[in-house]
Amino acid sequence: MTNTTDFQFDTIIVGAGPAGLCAGMYAGRGMLKAVVLETRVPGGELLNTEKIEDYPGFESILGRELAERMTAHAKKFGAEIRQATVEGIHRLPDGSFEVKTIEGDVYTAPTVILTAGGTPTKLEVPGEAEYAGFGVSYCAVCDGAFFRNQTIAVVGGGDAAVEEAEYLTRYASKVYLIHRRDELRASRVLQERLFANPKIEIIWNRQVLEIEGREQAGMREVTALRLKDTVTGAESRVAAAACFVFIGFRPNTGLIREHFRHDPSGYVITDDRMMTSIPGLFAAGDLRAQLTRQVTTAVGDATTAAIAVEKYLADRRSRVSVGA
Repeated sequence: MTNTTDFQFDTIIVGAGPAGLCAGMYAGRGMLKAVVLETRVPGGELLNTEKIEDYPGFESILGRELAERMTAHAKKFGAEIRQATVEGIHRLPDGSFEVKTIEGDVYTAPTVILTAGGTPTKLEVPGEAEYAGFGVSYCAVCDGAFFRNQTIAVVGGGDAAVEEAEYLTRYASKVYLIHRRDELRASRVLQERLFANPKIEIIWNRQVLEIEGREQAGMREVTALRLKDTVTGAESRVAAAACFVFIGFRPNTGLIREHFRHDPSGYVITDDRMMTSIPGLFAAGDLRAQLTRQVTTAVGDATTAAIAVEKYLADRRSRVSVGA
């Protein structure tokens, strides 16, 4: 394990999903010395998505292919991408930042762009990981269109589950909403809309035990969900071509070692330049409080953040020169 303290940059980008890669590209175009830190292979949630059909310019593209193209584009303009797991982002007395990794390295810069995304809460049942991207999804807008005129299952009982179940009826012939209790947590207005939708059937008091599927012609697909009655313990199956899971989402904001403004769900609140309440710390993508979370909104956030960083650094240099 090393303990390197001389990694100095103009900006440190934490996370190499679409937002991080786009921020790296724009930082490179702006002639900034930038590093993108990512625990795994660059791409983020793109690597968990089979096909993407809602990114402008690509009627259909594999998630991993779009990730590879974004990575190459960022590198072309000079962004350095390193595999490292960030442990914490600390603001120093002079207003700059220290980013520590579990590998023991320390990176410093006057600005940080946090693009670490968020993590959907998983069911943690057999079949979920195996069929992720092949019928198991955590985003209705991303994947709903792949299941036109088919039966879809949605798991959850809060606002997100109810909203997404209703959204999916524009594609599906039938939507099952599976909830482990006998009443929903969603707001009353959303519930009334759900109950009035003839395409939706609620399956009460059921817990998902397994997501079943099969592989044919080299493709995997979901076929059914095995359920357990939370009252009687009886098991049953419901046939479905897809399982959309909406039981929670956790923004990866725990890396920030200082209080910051956030909404009730923990998402970072930024200004129109993507700067957080901590000067010099910018945020982009899924961990930011906003209406929707798509690849397009992530790269839009990142574009703004990277250009704002340029202006922030220019202003900082001006203040330093005046002070000198």
